[in-house]
Amino acid sequence: MDLQILESDKPDDAYMPIWAPLLAFNQETVGNAQGKPYALTITAPGSDEVLGGLWALSLWGSFYIGLVVTPKGRRGSGLGSELLRRAEAEAIARGCRQMWLDTYAFQARPFYEGLGFELFGQLDGPAPMFPRYFMKKELS
Repeated sequence: MDLQILESDKPDDAYMPIWAPLLAFNQETVGNAQGKPYALTITAPGSDEVLGGLWALSLWGSFYIGLVVTPKGRRGSGLGSELLRRAEAEAIARGCRQMWLDTYAFQARPFYEGLGFELFGQLDGPAPMFPRYFMKKELS
C-alpha cells in the first residue's frame, strides 16, 4: 500500500485520529492506557468565569500536572500552594507514586522546589524561555 504524508490545515481536528491507534497499541501492550483527568478551577464567588486553576492527568501510577495558573493579582498569596496541596492529596488517593510537571526558566521553578519538587531533566535553548525544567515529587 502506498502512503503519503500531508500537512493538516486543522491540527486540532487531527489529534484524536492520530491518538486513537497509539492508545489502542498502548492498551494492547500494557493495558489500562486511559488516563484519568483531574481539574481544579479558580472563580470569583457567583461567577462561572475561570480565572485560573490546575489540570492534571493520572496514568500508570504517575500524576502529570499539565497546567497551573493563578490570577496575576493573587500570585504569592498561597493560592498556588493550595492547588498543589489538593492535587497531591488526589494523586495519593489515586495510588500514584509520584507527581511530575515541567516549567520554563521564566516561570515557577523555585515555587515548585519549595513544595518538594526536584529537577529530573532539563532542555536548554534561548533565553528567556529556556531552560525548560522537568520536575518530580515522590509521594509516600
